Amino acid sequence: MLDSALLGLTHEQQQQAVEKIQALMAQGIAAGQAIAMVAEELRQQHQDKEQK
Repeated sequence: MLDSALLGLTHEQQQQAVEKIQALMAQGIAAGQAIAMVAEELRQQHQDKEQK
């Protein structure tokens, strides 16, 4: 499920997310888990911005 935290990413932010996912996968983390970890981090950052 897509949410507003992920839909509003700039191209640069998307690229950074991909790079983080790739780095996690290089450390042996499964693709799905790496994606979930980065998505959660992005959601948290979005929530923090909205609370300010």
